[in-house]
Amino acid sequence: MAASSRAQVLQLYRALLRESQRFAAYGYRTYAIRRIRDAFRENKHIQDSEEIQRLLHKARTNLEIIHRQPPKMKLHHGSAGNSSAFLSFMAR
Repeated sequence: MAASSRAQVLQLYRALLRESQRFAAYGYRTYAIRRIRDAFRENKHIQDSEEIQRLLHKARTNLEIIHRQPPKMKLHHGSAGNSSAFLSFMAR
């Protein structure tokens, strides 16, 4: 992987983890962090530049979804709120 690609991947990884910390609900927060770590770990050996670009695009899209979530999702009140978008992006 080129140095610039590696830097992009690390920057995106950190941004996803940082944004995931915004989830008020403990279960969603820990699931998001675990899923992000697992996904990056699963794909760390990929060498094909097209595949890397595809995965980077998917991760950027996921970051936008997380970023659009309200800072304090009201999941603890029984309402699913905007969690459906979150759950769909986290699905494998």
